[in-house]
Amino acid sequence: MRRRSILTWHIHGSYLYYLAQAPHDFYVPTRPGRPEGYGGRSGQFHWPDNVVEVPAERVRDLRLDLVVYQSPKNWLVDRYEILGPEQRRGPAIYLEHNTPKPHATDTRHFVDDPDALLVHVTHFNRLMWDGGRTPARVIEHGVAIPDDVGYTGELGRGIVVVNGLRRRNRIAGYDVFEAMRSRVPLDLAGMGSAQLGGIGDLPLGELHRREASYRFFFNPIRYTSLPLALVEAMAVGLPVVALATTEVPAAVPNGEAGIVTNDLAALEDGMRALLDDPSLARRLGSRAREIARERYGIARFVRDWEGAFACVLR
Repeated sequence: MRRRSILTWHIHGSYLYYLAQAPHDFYVPTRPGRPEGYGGRSGQFHWPDNVVEVPAERVRDLRLDLVVYQSPKNWLVDRYEILGPEQRRGPAIYLEHNTPKPHATDTRHFVDDPDALLVHVTHFNRLMWDGGRTPARVIEHGVAIPDDVGYTGELGRGIVVVNGLRRRNRIAGYDVFEAMRSRVPLDLAGMGSAQLGGIGDLPLGELHRREASYRFFFNPIRYTSLPLALVEAMAVGLPVVALATTEVPAAVPNGEAGIVTNDLAALEDGMRALLDDPSLARRLGSRAREIARERYGIARFVRDWEGAFACVLR
């Protein structure tokens, strides 16, 4: 495929960073003060040169091949504010990052357009959303971890990486995290983590290098999409301890790449087993790394997105 000009918004920084590994030009709109969706090249990322900021009022001047929408506001509001009529009629992809809300199975997706493409990030998400007449496909996560970042596991603690854990409360497993932290040594990273006694929002590369020393990665989330942070931790080589919800059981085989269960007592027992037996943690983490490199490699991710681009451009 020839190099394309693609407009999208800065909604999830990590996802945008990996999406930009595709060999196209990604234009990201900005507004003064960088409000939600208009952050451009902001955040703790080493943005590649093909991520290009453009003032929102100049978007209509761009010659775009397609638009990738990533939030309800992008689809329902932003496109009418910053896109011209021809750009709105052009090829469109809606990238759905999330599980359906408020109802897990009976929520109709608001994108109702047979000429658009609805891309889900997990098969669980596609199964649960009622997509109506909009064609859909799944593009699973892709991550790129430097080869020189590898698991050591010498720190007898677990690490949790969740943005806005307190604000998102039960859906992100804030109560589960607090209950486990009172029993097992856990550190929290991500946006808003410092206010909970955590280590803060670290640049992506620094986060990966720091978490490599932890014994295991814990995901307390009840009901959101498969976290990129979980896949990144697997790629580093950490064994995963997680609730058996959404796509996690498919991504992390229980007893093979980690401990996956909805039994909180069993979760605690699993964490203690990993803390007490570094060789067990290393064995499970090695398998987690293999799965991440095979299933969630960046080359496969880029190929899948190239296929999605080609589909809508036809």
